[in-house]
Amino acid sequence: MEVAAKTFFNSRFYAVVGASADKPKFGYKVLAWYHSRHLPVKPVTPYRRSIEVSSNNYSTVSSVGELDSPTETSLSIVTQPHITLKVLHEAKEAGISCVWMQPGSFDNEGLEFAKKEFKAAVGGNDGRAGQGWCVLVDGDIARQKGEADREEKL
Repeated sequence: MEVAAKTFFNSRFYAVVGASADKPKFGYKVLAWYHSRHLPVKPVTPYRRSIEVSSNNYSTVSSVGELDSPTETSLSIVTQPHITLKVLHEAKEAGISCVWMQPGSFDNEGLEFAKKEFKAAVGGNDGRAGQGWCVLVDGDIARQKGEADREEKL
């Protein structure tokens, strides 16, 4: 899973499915995590036209299929498992190659589909927090390892 997490952060763009304007929700916290690291991120939610994070207004798209550059985008998923499975199918069809499923966002069917269908699929019960791979907890280390791998190749 560490290899998948490093691969996830090799993308040019990122999107958060299940993004929220509600600060206590993980959909907001994950979006804010990308924002605070100055990563190019797009919120995906059918419920709002924009989401503000630290005075920065992000326009949203309502589905994965509306992303500008899906083949260059890694997808963080913060939705209920039955929605996640639909999102995974949409992501595969759109050409997304890397997904990160937050704890609680997947069931066995979704996890197996993601592992089979994507170049990199992050999810499961490991991770540093012991409750699953969470970008809020594991993301910085995965990014650092991915950057170190890229520097070695240069």
